[in-house]
Amino acid sequence: MRFLLVLILGIGIGAAAVWYYREHNHHAPNQSAGEQIESAAKSARDTIQDKLRSLNLRGSDISNELARTGRIIRQQAHEAGQVISDATTDARITAAIKAKLVRDPDLSAWNISVNTTDGVVTLSGTASSAENIGKAVFLAMETEGVRQVISTLQVKP
Repeated sequence: MRFLLVLILGIGIGAAAVWYYREHNHHAPNQSAGEQIESAAKSARDTIQDKLRSLNLRGSDISNELARTGRIIRQQAHEAGQVISDATTDARITAAIKAKLVRDPDLSAWNISVNTTDGVVTLSGTASSAENIGKAVFLAMETEGVRQVISTLQVKP
């Protein structure tokens, strides 16, 4: 919704600038510079109109969709929301695993790095024994949201 408002506001400001320029600068001493500015404004206006058309954000599209569904949804905005949601989920998973490592006296949260991408956790660094590597993998696996754990942990006594 905010994106739509910013887009409409930007179109309005651009249209006002073009109108102002046309109304107040007809007698500019440097006509070629004025023509260049007018051409750039027309190009920007055409680009915005093409974007509106491609995203179905013209007034008639909005009215029809509101009448039909009662809401406006565009895929690109939805995908952005999904990316943000996934990033916060990954951060939550990483924080939960780090907290488990801190609470375990046999594992060092300082020596084990935890990275999460799309629910896939990568553990890297060192542990004091092979058993502790298994323990770290187990702690990661039992964390909600984890789909897979990849360990590159090395034994370093």
